[in-house]
Amino acid sequence: MGKIDDLRDWLSAVEGLGELTVIEGAHWDAEIGCAASLNAQKEDSSALIFDNIKEYPSGYRVLTSALTKPSRIALSLGLPPEYSVRQLSEAMRQGLQKWNDTWPDYPPEVVESGAVLENIRSGNDINLLEFPAPKWRRKDGGRYIGTGDAVITRDPETQEINLGTYRTMIKDARSATFHISPNKHGRYQYEKYFARKEACPVAISLGQDPLLFMVSCINVPHGSEYHFAGAIRNRPVRVIQEEVTGLPIPADAELVMVGWARPDNMQSEGPFGEWQGYYAMHERVAPTLEVERIYHRNNPIILGMPNSIGRGDASYWSALMGSTIVHNDAVRVGLPGIKQIWFHVGMEQMFIVASIKQMYAGHDKDVALFISSKRTATSLARYVIVVDDDIDP
Repeated sequence: MGKIDDLRDWLSAVEGLGELTVIEGAHWDAEIGCAASLNAQKEDSSALIFDNIKEYPSGYRVLTSALTKPSRIALSLGLPPEYSVRQLSEAMRQGLQKWNDTWPDYPPEVVESGAVLENIRSGNDINLLEFPAPKWRRKDGGRYIGTGDAVITRDPETQEINLGTYRTMIKDARSATFHISPNKHGRYQYEKYFARKEACPVAISLGQDPLLFMVSCINVPHGSEYHFAGAIRNRPVRVIQEEVTGLPIPADAELVMVGWARPDNMQSEGPFGEWQGYYAMHERVAPTLEVERIYHRNNPIILGMPNSIGRGDASYWSALMGSTIVHNDAVRVGLPGIKQIWFHVGMEQMFIVASIKQMYAGHDKDVALFISSKRTATSLARYVIVVDDDIDP
């Protein structure tokens, strides 16, 4: 199997596995979201690519269900697709130790050109509605062009680059809101700009190699997400220094929009159907990206990662990576007897089971308290259950 550097390489590899299904003629209004949600619940779900979307030209596509099956997660990590979930979990635990050690060796490679520069739109040529952003559910507050995205920001003090997956809703042809929860790095960064009454430069990649999404939506233990993705792939991520904001954008992305978020331009955002199966709250205010430029490939593909009740598009990946990080941390601090820690698919941080060989009175309590104190779990942890080592969590 050839190396994967962009979303199209990945799609070719998935097609080679027989795990890609093309759906023609769906409507952007709820139909794509419904099909993706139903597909995600299947044990043997394929990746879905929607083409000939109603009201849009052929070739302007939306990909969903990219990571709903362990084989495609393994593929994205450069591991054998035939790995079982347990084999994948073991390989990720070993890999995470290596990635933590080697990430400084993989700074992104700055290049002068890339496929994302095939089309460049500025000024009156910008129209976000030119792209088939789905309205995933009927009660969503708008069309969410960014669900499998990578929102790129820079810390104004340290100059550290952050990539985070934050939902992005189109407001009009030239602006979009992006919602970032209070405990996320992107939030810390834009609030620093706003406290100084400065505009925050923002770039949002809306279709990229799934590995960049995968590192963007987790708490990377160390360094920039670009570095971490490079360590996983054993080669640097290619980026272009974008002209308007100066931010590094993926050179081979499908679609990137860039511009500025200003402290005096907060607009309503949401509601958006959450993965627990609820609309958690009504509209809220969120930063607004004033789009100054759009870059896209010919026939661009939006990477969609919609929430679903039960097993969602990113549930397996969140469960695997959360389990891996906490398991390795438990071993690193010297907690003995850890056999397996598992964030259950569909509940993720809310339902965590640890299998241990009990070695002393209170051992189970030590493990439960440690897990519930980890940042990977604390924001949503509701149940931490500790069982004996003869039970598969």
